[in-house]
Amino acid sequence: MYAVIMAGGGGTRFWPLSRLKRPKQLLNILNDQSMIQSTISRLEGVVEKDQIFIVTTAQQTAEIQAQLPFLKSDNLIIEPKGKNTAACIGLAAVFLKRIDPELVMVVLPSDHRIENEDQFRKILQAAEQMAVKENFLVTIGITPSYPATGYGYVQFDKLLADENSIPIYAVKTFAEKPDIKTAERFLNCGDFLWNSGMFIWKVKTILAEIEKSMPELYDGLMEIDRSFGTSQQQAVLQRVYCQIKSISIDYGVMEHSDNVCVVKGDFNWNDVGSWDEVYKISPKDQHKNVVSGNHLLKDTKGCLIDCRDRFVAAIGVENLIVVETEDALLICPRDRAQDVKDMVELMKRKNFDQYL
Repeated sequence: MYAVIMAGGGGTRFWPLSRLKRPKQLLNILNDQSMIQSTISRLEGVVEKDQIFIVTTAQQTAEIQAQLPFLKSDNLIIEPKGKNTAACIGLAAVFLKRIDPELVMVVLPSDHRIENEDQFRKILQAAEQMAVKENFLVTIGITPSYPATGYGYVQFDKLLADENSIPIYAVKTFAEKPDIKTAERFLNCGDFLWNSGMFIWKVKTILAEIEKSMPELYDGLMEIDRSFGTSQQQAVLQRVYCQIKSISIDYGVMEHSDNVCVVKGDFNWNDVGSWDEVYKISPKDQHKNVVSGNHLLKDTKGCLIDCRDRFVAAIGVENLIVVETEDALLICPRDRAQDVKDMVELMKRKNFDQYL
């Protein structure tokens, strides 16, 4: 089994710590490893290091190679521009097709937290068997613990197989990110899972599904494939990527396929998508604060404060996020953590590029 790690995102919800050249997947946010290092570490015993491929942008390659010295340059797949997961995964599949179209690829985001790594590896191996024996597109779903509006959902149906005590189910439907009432209904139904964005399939299977559901993308990928090893390779890649539509693999392929199954990812998962998510999974003091650095707090509750190079005094504040770097300071309510991404977009429009 080969692994494709999607690591091209900007991590804008983690500004000001996350920047263009060093986004959140390259930061030590949760422990002494960066998020991409943790992602690769948990593949040990399932995927050989020389069978790991990273899809990223040119801006991030130097830092990735510094953090992952074992990674050969041939195992870095450089996207000219971020065009969502359908293009990213399709490009990786074209690269791996040249090795062997029959091989199984596991596709993983680079910024997830998984606590039970042994169970995660068992689930990958069970999913691999379904991809090999039945040519399924396998996705990993997470049993929801609350009515989340920030995730897509997968509704599972009948039991298809039991691979080494790992049940695998048919997929009934996919659902886009819901409003709160719909999310509550999904939770109460009991047969909906969060869509984790982790997938397992054969290279030839996903390319065939892309050809069926996204023929324009497939044609572009085949043009890229034909250019490999020629003097026009980079020019073709740039031109095709400019024309590719930005569509997720879920919307572009998975929702239209009748060849999808799902395995429950019961391994204590978290999509660390914002500062508030970091707050939720971090150890807290007696007043439910998460604090890094030298500090003194009075009547302060429910705050995340990450100011490691400066003494912080806080009085009478609640449920705030305060994050400082050398050149920037973020202050926002915890329940507005998702809006940090919008602030970064505003900074772009206002030409504050030096802080991006």
